[in-house]
Parts: sequence; structure tokens; C-alpha cells
Amino acid sequence: MAADQVVKRFPGGDKDRAEREWRALRLLSAHAPGLAPEPRKADLTAAGSTVLMSRLAGVPLRGRALGVEQVTALAQAARRLYAAVPADTLREVPIRPGQQSDLVAHLHVWAVTARPEVPDGPVALAMDRGLDWLARSGLDANGPVDVPPVFGPGDGNLANYLWDGSSVRVVDFEDSGRSDRAFELAEITEHVGSWVEHPLDVPAFLRHFDLTAAESARLERCRRLLALVWLFLLNFDQHNENTKNPAGTVERQAGRLMGLLP
Repeated sequence: MAADQVVKRFPGGDKDRAEREWRALRLLSAHAPGLAPEPRKADLTAAGSTVLMSRLAGVPLRGRALGVEQVTALAQAARRLYAAVPADTLREVPIRPGQQSDLVAHLHVWAVTARPEVPDGPVALAMDRGLDWLARSGLDANGPVDVPPVFGPGDGNLANYLWDGSSVRVVDFEDSGRSDRAFELAEITEHVGSWVEHPLDVPAFLRHFDLTAAESARLERCRRLLALVWLFLLNFDQHNENTKNPAGTVERQAGRLMGLLP
């Protein structure tokens, strides 16, 4: 990072991530200027790619107690982001990775290969309840058909949302693409970074979005889906010696999931 620019480097094998980052920066520069870094130059090669962009001022929202002003600015940035890309252009944008079909496929594998060490503990119970719900949820691999598409950043980590004292701007688009509002909102509300330190006021945040009945119903399902995915991810993470999450996070996530399930 320099004073006015950032070079993001992608190792060989991550060319798709670099291409998604570059495409997103160019789209947002054209349709929502000022919301994201300005694209300056890209070198997209299979051996290793780089994306050069402007550097934004601001501090990450993750790890901070967010007041009404910050929550409102976060919602304003998200609304602008989702609506930024015109429909005719959005049709040409590929579906983002990690959307519904990818997650459902992962969960079907993890249900067999990634069970917790304590088979009768709260984590295992929450997994079983979540997987039972998934089997009858209607969230299959085909994705939604009754909600409008939007441009999705692909990562709900509040560390990617920068507060500059008056507004929020967004970074990190390597998993971006075509999505829908319900899924992207669930990405934010259910991300571990939205609750493990200073919990995001989810009801206050969601009140800023005028969702259709279909989107509201899908948001409920997507929050459960993302919470179940996070339960497995945090179960993996607790065995990682480099984990950044405090002890007991996976058990807290089990409780969160149980609270979301019908």
C-alpha cells in the first residue's frame, strides 16, 4: 500500500479472483463512482495477477461498536452497491462464487465428512437440526427464481466496509458477481465478524431495506443457510492454530443457528 494507491497481488491459480476484482472495480467506477476504489491498472495472467487501485480513506467497521450513524451509512452503501449495475449489464456478469448452489453442495459433503468431535454436544445438535431443516427448506442447487438479481460484493465481512467519518465505502471484490439482495444481506448479518466482537444491530440494519415479500422470505432462509455454513466453518477453525476467533465461538454459533431455525 502507498499513500494514494494499493496493489493487490493474486498468486498463480487465482486469476479468476483477480478478474472478478477488476471487473467489479470497473463496473462500480462507471455506475457508482466513489463507492469503491478507482481501478487503475490490471495485469491478469495465469502465473500471478495484480490489480492496481486507488486507496480509500477510512477504518474498517469490523471490531467496532457501531452507532446509528454507522449502521445507517453501512445500509446506504449496501443499497447503492446492490443497485449500481444496470440490468442489461448485470445479465452479462457471472453468478458470484459461494452463492446458494455452492453452499448447498458444500454442506452435503460436510454433513458426512466434517462432524464435530463430541457427537452429542451442542454443536452436533445444531448441525443435525440445521441439516434437517436444509433437507426440507427448498434451497436446492438451482438458486432463486422469484427475486431480482443484483450486483453482490461476495463477502459480508465488515472489515471490507470502511467508515471515513461520514460515509461507508467498500473494498474486496474478488468473490463478486451476480447475486440477490436477500443472499447478500444474509452474508453480512451472519458473518462471524458481525457478531463475535461488537454485534451488529441486525433489525436496525435490515429496516433500511424495502424488501419484497419474496425477498423477505428468502432472507430468512438465507440467514439460516449462512448460519449453518458458518457453524461448519467455525468448527473447522477451532482446530486451526492461527485462529483469530476466541474460544467458544463455535458454541456461540450453534446457539445463534438454533435461534434462527423454526
